[in-house]
Amino acid sequence: MINKVFSAEQLDNKDPLALKVEAFSLPDDTIYLDGNSLGPLPKSAEVRASEVVKQQWGQDLITSWNKHQWISLPQLVGDKIGNLIGAKNGQVICCDSISINLFKVLSAALKMRPERKVIATTRDNFPTDIYMVQGLLELLGDEYSVRYIDESNIGAQLSDDIAVLMLTQVNFRTGLKLDMQSITALAHDKHILTLWDLAHSAGAFPVCLDDCDVDFAVGCTYKYLNGGPGAPAFIYVAERHQAQYKQPLSGWMGHSAPFSFSPDYAPDSTVKQNLCGTPGVIGMSILDAALDVFDGVSLKAIDEKSKKLQAFFIAEAKRAGVLDYFSLVSPPIDVRGSQLALAHDEAYAICQAWIAEGVIADFRAPNILRIGFAPLYLSFTNVEKAVQTLSDIMVEKRYENATFQQRQSVT
Repeated sequence: MINKVFSAEQLDNKDPLALKVEAFSLPDDTIYLDGNSLGPLPKSAEVRASEVVKQQWGQDLITSWNKHQWISLPQLVGDKIGNLIGAKNGQVICCDSISINLFKVLSAALKMRPERKVIATTRDNFPTDIYMVQGLLELLGDEYSVRYIDESNIGAQLSDDIAVLMLTQVNFRTGLKLDMQSITALAHDKHILTLWDLAHSAGAFPVCLDDCDVDFAVGCTYKYLNGGPGAPAFIYVAERHQAQYKQPLSGWMGHSAPFSFSPDYAPDSTVKQNLCGTPGVIGMSILDAALDVFDGVSLKAIDEKSKKLQAFFIAEAKRAGVLDYFSLVSPPIDVRGSQLALAHDEAYAICQAWIAEGVIADFRAPNILRIGFAPLYLSFTNVEKAVQTLSDIMVEKRYENATFQQRQSVT
C-alpha cells in the first residue's frame, strides 16, 4: 500500500487530512500513538470547558438547564455520535459508562428472549464486558449462563439457545476486526440478538449499525472520539426494538415525564429510557465540542489514511530491523482495526523506554506493545521518527534500565 519511493515528507504533503492536526492541543516534541486509549485534547473542547464552567455554570447557574440545553445534551450528543457509527437520529443516547450500559442492554436483551438463558461472547473480549456478564448472572441465578466461543469461527458456534451475542468489533489486544454484517446476519438466522462493543471502532473507521441490522451497541468516547478521560459512553438501541426494550436501572431521567415527579416509574418509549441519573454536564459538553473535529471529514478518508499509516509503520519497521525483535501478532490489514500489536517478553519496559523518548504508545498484558493510529493528528513523519526511536531502543537495550522495568499502577 505504501511505496517507499515516497518519503514521509512527501506522503504528508499529499495527505488531505494533514491540516486536521491544528484542531488539537498536542505537546511539543511528542509523538502520540495512544489515541486508541485516550484521545488528545481538541482545541474546541478546551474552549467549551472554559465556557461551560465560567459562563454557563458560573453565571447562568441553574437556568442553563434550559438556556444552554443541558437537559437535551444526552440526545444531542447521542445523535452526533450516531452520525459517526451509521445510526439515524433517535437511536443513540450518551450516558454513563460502557460497563453500566452493558448491564442495561444485556438485561433488556434477556427479557426480550425469555425462553433463552445463554449469553455468548469470546474469552478474549475486553475484561469489563465479561465481568458485567458474570455479575449479571450472579443476580439471575444458575438458570442463566455465559458461553465462550472462538473468535475465529463465530458463526459455526451459534445455537438456538443463545439469547444475546455480545462481541467487541475490534479486539483490544490484537486489533482483529470482526465482520459485523455477516456475523449479525448469522445470529439473526438463529433469532439471536446482537450487542456490539464499539470501543475501538467509533471514530476510527466507518461503522454501519443500521445497514448491518445490528440490534444493540455500546461504546466509549474517550478514545478515537477524543472526549476526554472518563467521558460519557453511549448506547444504540435499534428503533425497531425501542417499544419492547426495558432496561432495569429505572432512574428518573429515563422516566417518560421526569419533572412530573410521579412516585411510579413509567419508562420513556425511546432510547432516552437508558438515562438514569442527572447527566454529567461538564464532561458531556466537552465531548459535544470534541466531536466537532469530525466536521467535514469522512470516516472513509480516516480509514484510508489509517491503513496507509499502518503499512508505512510496518515498512519502516522492516527497513530498520525492528521486526527482528518482535512478533507482529495483528491480523492482516483487511481484518484489522486502527492499531498494531507487537509481542515481546519485555513489552512493558520497551513501552516505558519509548515514552521516555517522547513516543507514547501503550502496553497490554501479558506481552503486547500496542500502537494506535489516529489519522486526524498523526503524520507519516511522526511514524518514521517513532520507528527510528524504537529501533535505537532495541539495539541499545535501553529497556533494561531498572526505571523502565518498574510497573506503575496504570500499565
